[in-house]
Amino acid sequence: MSKPQLLIDTDPGVDDALAILMAHAHADVAGLSVAAGNVGLGHTVRNALTLVDLLAAPTPVFAGCPTPLVRLPEEDAAFVHGKDGLGDVGYPEPKALASDEQAALALLRLTRERPGELTLVALAPLTNLALALRLDPSLPGRVARLVVMGGAVTGLGNTGKVPAEFNVGFDPEAAQVVFEAFPQFDLVDWEATLRHAFDESEFDDWLARGDHRARFFGKVFQTARSFNAKNERRGVIAADALAMAVAIDPDIITRSENRHVAVELDGRLTRGATVVDWAGRLGRPANARIVLEVDQPRFAAMVRKALGAEK
Repeated sequence: MSKPQLLIDTDPGVDDALAILMAHAHADVAGLSVAAGNVGLGHTVRNALTLVDLLAAPTPVFAGCPTPLVRLPEEDAAFVHGKDGLGDVGYPEPKALASDEQAALALLRLTRERPGELTLVALAPLTNLALALRLDPSLPGRVARLVVMGGAVTGLGNTGKVPAEFNVGFDPEAAQVVFEAFPQFDLVDWEATLRHAFDESEFDDWLARGDHRARFFGKVFQTARSFNAKNERRGVIAADALAMAVAIDPDIITRSENRHVAVELDGRLTRGATVVDWAGRLGRPANARIVLEVDQPRFAAMVRKALGAEK
């Protein structure tokens, strides 16, 4: 069976790091387009290159837009991921170099070169994808699948705006551009990741049994893990890893709902909220397959392999 072919838009970020480890363990990766999000673009590009070095992978890295489309963000996630986005461990300057090609242009070029082949995995705020769509609205027709990690489909957000999830809340206009442009995409939201957290002691066992990838992740994960513990988030929450599992193996999904999804852009208290038309009141076609449950043992096995804890 041939490997999945992935094109990943990312803002590494600790949880992005685990997802990228998974991608290289289970799939072929055409490239990493990098956005600002968890931390600033200088850090996210550097972190992507650090991961390329770690994996000794010839994966091109494309730097994207350093700000959201319209408004400057109210917050990043450095308080979760560390000021540098990788737990402030202090890794040396990476040897790999970023491409001179801008991320949005790379997304367009790669999908033109390989029409219908690539699954686009969006782990970051959707700025790069929105820019690509504004340049070429035909992009969705060249993508095999789009998998988005973002949103909070019943309003249990993880930002200062109560209903909003970070990726969508960081650049709501970009998210709305993408949600309107793609006739169908898979949405892995924040609430699904909470339901699929891993047991702490079990995850520690994987880290102990793993190889250099597990040692890397164990170090960069400490800051985020401490934040989660202080904020009573139970278990090891692996948001981007769950989206990556869905991208690699769509058969891992055991329960989903097809609904129309949009983004609130104007609400004083709800800007960035993911609005799901659960009852079909708007009469608009469903654009999202909302992932509600996955096969947890299969998800766990994919993460173990990515950490070198399962051959």
